[in-house]
Amino acid sequence: MSAPHDQQPDDDRWPDDQWPDRQVLTDLESTLPEDAYYEHLNGADLYFEVAGPQEAPVIVYLHGGPGYNSHSFRTLFGDRLEAFRVIYLDGRGGGRSGGLEDTAQGAETLDIDTLVADLEAVRAFLGTERFTPLGHGFGALVALEYGRRYPQRAARVVAVNPWVHFPDLALTLLAEASAIRGVAFDDPAEKIRAETPEGQHPAVGEARLEAAFALVNGRDLLNRLEFIDAPSRMRLEYADAEGQLLGGGEVQQALVNQGLWSFEYPPFLMEQTRPVFVIAGLEDRTSYPQQVGWLEDLAAADVTLLPAGHYPWLDDEDGFLEALERAMQG
Repeated sequence: MSAPHDQQPDDDRWPDDQWPDRQVLTDLESTLPEDAYYEHLNGADLYFEVAGPQEAPVIVYLHGGPGYNSHSFRTLFGDRLEAFRVIYLDGRGGGRSGGLEDTAQGAETLDIDTLVADLEAVRAFLGTERFTPLGHGFGALVALEYGRRYPQRAARVVAVNPWVHFPDLALTLLAEASAIRGVAFDDPAEKIRAETPEGQHPAVGEARLEAAFALVNGRDLLNRLEFIDAPSRMRLEYADAEGQLLGGGEVQQALVNQGLWSFEYPPFLMEQTRPVFVIAGLEDRTSYPQQVGWLEDLAAADVTLLPAGHYPWLDDEDGFLEALERAMQG
């Protein structure tokens, strides 16, 4: 994945002959909830909902996955956010937003630049002057880059169980998978670097991930590392099933095609000028302590640790709300 750069969003609409079937869009728009939008912005059909008092501080929720949705967060925690105006955005290709194959950019690759431009396009469409990006997991990466690129628009950045260094994340997954299977931990990094021709980037992260998933099924491994117990996982899965929102594979693959598992964001953390707040679950082994440590060390992040997993609003609802309210005051 290419490193972020100072690229302004492209607001051009599609040529008339490339638009999706207008009847399909009209049918969808006619069934939207009152607080929902389905708009063609930055070359993609983006779904987002807006809730809360008009004059309240604005939060934009950026889900993880990548390719997940904002539905479960609103369903399971939205009632606790009545003091804020919250924009629940389904990132391009995920949730209720249009598929990547129907975007102007296409479905083959996807990068952080495009996701940040989507967020800025939504802000401009709604006329929001300033807001707080609240990013979860992979979404924290988008929130951080938005804050770096648009410091005049971001009041602060709140990162929940962030993922920012993907070769390190792959190493964590491999170490945990080895422990689960009871086999010796074997990092393929040295071998990959030795075998990579000079001038080419060694695909260390990809090799680590492949080795981890060869030991333990990817979904099973992430479930083991992200959830504190089965009831917590089942609450999330029930919300997803109720909303009939599954998938996200095309988004993940498009990011992988762009080099996601080789992507290292930490150098850009040193360019962050907005206050950064981290809310992390002590039981989320995908993020704490390694990924959280990058933000604490390089972005001077204010870190709150909760007795929770990857989705802390499931496990410590009051603690998560208190941490978020404190961040919003900072």
